[in-house]
Amino acid sequence: MIFTQLDNDMAPSSNSPIQPALSSSIQPDEIVGFLKKNLLLKDIRQRILCQRIIDQAARSREITIAPEEIQAEADRLRLEFRLERAAETLAWLTEQQITVEDWEAGIRDRLLSEKLKQELFGHQVESFFAQSRLDFEQVLLYQIIVPYEKTAREIFYQIEEREISFYEAAHVYDIDEQRRHQCGYEGVVYRSGLKPTLAAVIFGATAGVAIPPVQTEGGFHLLLAEEFIPAQLTPEVRQHILNRLFQEWLLGELNYLLHQ
Repeated sequence: MIFTQLDNDMAPSSNSPIQPALSSSIQPDEIVGFLKKNLLLKDIRQRILCQRIIDQAARSREITIAPEEIQAEADRLRLEFRLERAAETLAWLTEQQITVEDWEAGIRDRLLSEKLKQELFGHQVESFFAQSRLDFEQVLLYQIIVPYEKTAREIFYQIEEREISFYEAAHVYDIDEQRRHQCGYEGVVYRSGLKPTLAAVIFGATAGVAIPPVQTEGGFHLLLAEEFIPAQLTPEVRQHILNRLFQEWLLGELNYLLHQ
């Protein structure tokens, strides 16, 4: 009896319009319309134009990507994504709604970008690093941020008098929940990643000694530089410099193209 009632309740009324079935297929004009409505079209257009700039610059310098390079990168990605068998890779591509050719084309674009980056700016990395060495100094940083100066000075006094450790104070008082859980830990930070006012204070301090409150628009900062790390041209720093120089060049080329 109950199933009959449910069937009756779920059956469409003869007076109500029949809803058309939804389709999972998407037309190109729907995609463009969605991008426009959500203010995403400009970004996508600029990314396409950037790829054109890269392609043209690579052609003019006779930079190419060999099939063996694409295969090697595809194999590396399969290991990263744990796609050990061909069937798993094909299933993953289907899930991404792309073909093998699409995937290879994307790999080719990324490899081409990296090759062009090296060609244009690889020889400038050392000189850029030497001129901007201070920016690549690092600090293992802890901090506490509170909203009021009086609170900040009271906490600093307690830390100075060893009534509470810096880490305990961060766990109790910091306004940021995640930083409270991490006892004030911010991680290893580049000097260039800090506000100039904070950078000057931090890098002028003594390692392991709490720094008195510093005010910014974010509140009152209590800081502790646990360790200073001298600037070194590591592979990570080299890549960071390459990316920065390349993006500045690409932005300049894009602006020129858009304002021709």
